[in-house]
Amino acid sequence: MPSFYVDPDISVARTLDTSFYTDPTVFEDCKQRIFSRSWQFCGDTDLIRETGQCHPFTLLEGYLNEPLLLSRDKENSIHCLSNVCTHRGTIVVNGPCKVSRLRCRYHGRIFQLDGKFQSMPEFQEVKDFPSAEDDLKKLPLFRWGKWLFTSIGPQFNAEIFFGQLIERLGWLPVHEFELRRDLCREYTVKAHWALYCENYLEGLHIPFVHASLNSVIDFGNYSTELFPYSNLQLGIAKTDEYSFDLPQNSPDFGKDVAAYYFWVFPNMMFNFYPWGLSINIVQPVSMELSKVNFLTYVWKEEKLNTGAGSALDKVEREDEEVVEAVQRGIRSKFYHHGRYSVTREQGTHHFHRMIAAFMQSS
Repeated sequence: MPSFYVDPDISVARTLDTSFYTDPTVFEDCKQRIFSRSWQFCGDTDLIRETGQCHPFTLLEGYLNEPLLLSRDKENSIHCLSNVCTHRGTIVVNGPCKVSRLRCRYHGRIFQLDGKFQSMPEFQEVKDFPSAEDDLKKLPLFRWGKWLFTSIGPQFNAEIFFGQLIERLGWLPVHEFELRRDLCREYTVKAHWALYCENYLEGLHIPFVHASLNSVIDFGNYSTELFPYSNLQLGIAKTDEYSFDLPQNSPDFGKDVAAYYFWVFPNMMFNFYPWGLSINIVQPVSMELSKVNFLTYVWKEEKLNTGAGSALDKVEREDEEVVEAVQRGIRSKFYHHGRYSVTREQGTHHFHRMIAAFMQSS
C-alpha cells in the first residue's frame, strides 16, 4: 500500500498523493483503517419511539454493508445490534417492527431486545451452549439529542469526535428539530468520497462557485476552527441578512452567525441554519462514485429558504460540478500533489492529516 504523509506545517505541506484516489487497494483499505474505526450516523430516536420497536438498517450501504438494527427494550434503553443471527448467519429483522423479542425466521432462534440469546429449538444436546458468542453483537452507541451514532470498531471515544460540536451548540433545543422527509434528498456524485469532503472543508471556492451563497455571507470574516477529529467553518451574515438569534451563553454571542458548518471525520457534515439542520452523509460507492444524503431537520419552518440555508439544492449542484471536474483531473499523468492556501484551506489540510494518520495506523 502507498505511504501517505502530509506535513503539519500547512505553509510547506503538499496535498495527498493522487494514488489515494486512484488505487483500488487503498479504496478497499479505507474500509478497515478509516470507516470501521470512526463513528457513523445511524438514525434518530424517532425511529424507535416506543418500547419493542426495532429498525433494521445497513451501515454505509454499498461500502461497509454491515447489517445492523436499532431496538428499544422494555426498560426503555436503546441498543445498536448486529442484525445477523449467530446460528447460521441470516438476517434477523427484515423491516421496522414492534415485538417483545427477536425471533430468527430461519430456525427459530430467539434473542432479547438487548441482543442477549434467549432460546433455540433442538439444541438441548449441544455442549457448552449457550455462550457469549450466541448473543447478537452489541455495538457502541453514542447519542446527542435524538441523533444516534455507532462504530464497528472505534479507535477513539465518540466524545473526541462530537464534543466540540455539542459544546458549541449546546444552547440549541435540538429536541425540537423534526425530520422532514419531503425535504430530504439523495445525490449521486461522480467522484471519490474524499474529494467531496475536501471541497466542503474549504471556503476558498465560495466566491468563484457559489454566487448566491456569497451574496449572503461575509467572506472576509469566514473562518475555520480545527479540533481533534472535527472542525467548524463559521459563516457570518452580511448586514441585514438572516442570522441566529444567539443567547448570551453562546460562545458566539454578538456575532451575526448565518451558518455553523460542522464537519466530523471522516464523512459527516452538520450544517446548522436559523431554520434548523441539514445533516449530509457522504457514502463511498466506488473510487469514482459517491452518494450524498441530505437529511433535513426543521426547527423554525418560517425561516426555511432564507439566508445561507436557502437554495441548498443549487449549492449542491454547483459543488458536484467542480468536484466531478477534479475527479477527472486527478487521473492526469501531470498532477500528483497540490499546495494549500494558509488562510483558506486549513480544513482540507486538517482532513488530509487525519487520513494520513488513520492509513498509517496498524
